Amino acid sequence: MKKQFRNGWLIWMGVTTLIFIQLAAIYLRNGMAGIQLFIQQWALSNLTVTLEATGYTWLVFGALLYLLWKEKLHKNNALLWGGMFLIVLLYMNILRERFRYGDYQYYLEAATALYNNQPLPDTYLYLPLWGTLLQFIAPLGDQGMLAILWTVNIMALGAFYVLLVRVLERYEFSHQWAAGIAFAFLLINTPLHRSLGYVQVNLLTMTLILSAILYFEKQAFLSALTLALAVHLKTSPAALLPAFLLGALRPNPNLETKKEQPRWAWAFYFALTFILIALIPLALEGIQPYRDYLANVRALTRITDTNFHDTSFDSFFRFLNPFFGIGIETTRKISLAAKGLLAAAALYAMTRNVRAKTFSNSAPLNALPALFVLMTLASPIVWDHHGLFVTLAFLPLIKRIQNPTHWLVFGFAYFLEFILPSFDFFPWSYGRLLAPLLALWLMSVIQRE
Repeated sequence: MKKQFRNGWLIWMGVTTLIFIQLAAIYLRNGMAGIQLFIQQWALSNLTVTLEATGYTWLVFGALLYLLWKEKLHKNNALLWGGMFLIVLLYMNILRERFRYGDYQYYLEAATALYNNQPLPDTYLYLPLWGTLLQFIAPLGDQGMLAILWTVNIMALGAFYVLLVRVLERYEFSHQWAAGIAFAFLLINTPLHRSLGYVQVNLLTMTLILSAILYFEKQAFLSALTLALAVHLKTSPAALLPAFLLGALRPNPNLETKKEQPRWAWAFYFALTFILIALIPLALEGIQPYRDYLANVRALTRITDTNFHDTSFDSFFRFLNPFFGIGIETTRKISLAAKGLLAAAALYAMTRNVRAKTFSNSAPLNALPALFVLMTLASPIVWDHHGLFVTLAFLPLIKRIQNPTHWLVFGFAYFLEFILPSFDFFPWSYGRLLAPLLALWLMSVIQRE
């Protein structure tokens, strides 16, 4: 078979070369007008995305042939890399069918504002780093930024799959089980679909978080750096800090020589990298973007209406206002109280899992599932695509649930969070508020056997 795969890859290379020669010849003879004759714009598709999806799919096909020829893809890693390629190919085909994309336009507006030395728009709800970096591609315009961020998301999807498998292995899943669970998880996943469909930054954020988890034990600087970047991209990952600090402030049992770094070095590296990253927007744009960010976040707490795609406590209680005649200020206090109870429940579950070593022998790995729930639901706004952030609140439970009743609760919560499509009517819209709470309850009652 090696010879056949080699021949297949050579044929692929030959066809690819001919395509480039053809494009170059047409362009040199007739310019872009000539190339346009070979492209048709379908009414319900985005031409930029269509070209990217087609090109990347062709490249993935060539990469598969090359890996098979060089015997880099074999039975021992077929689930990992084969699953990753299949997931990427699946979503490239799904995304190619979209003709309208969403949230990247907010990034474009923010980047354009910074490029023109204007205040951040009120639709930009992140620390300034992302907008500061994107201002360098803002001159490319709407389609140019879409092309770049679409590519970043596809790359993040592949990385997310591989890193998720590695993290599940840390949670004591076998390689086969980890790869199979990751594949099934990403195959039908509404939050993932919406994150990709809106060209959101969620996948990149989760990829950084998973990297921080994997690097924690052996590469403290890289772990701290990736988590610091995640916090600067989305802010809410700051809720995960207690898990990492819990591990960082404990003695390292593997510290045998003075050359090895003590775990507390992680806390120092995080503080250092977080400050250094924060200085990038400060050096380029001054203090104003940070002021704009704080003003935009404060404005979130003043919203008076509700949105069924926002599954936060705030949105839920605002929805009940007209029925019970509750004033908006009272509603805000109720939401704050609910988040206080959520924090207490998350800390209880975290402490219990750490002491019982529910998921792993690692304190951070035991602490993280509960904190992912807190990270997601404590936010003043929780869109349906934010469900991606509770990935590790759900999947580690699969290893530990034994009780049939607990399996039923888990299945119901998983269905609400990841499988049920997004709806614009009550009560399904708030299923993604209930689901993480059910997962948190399961963390509090399951036992390691």
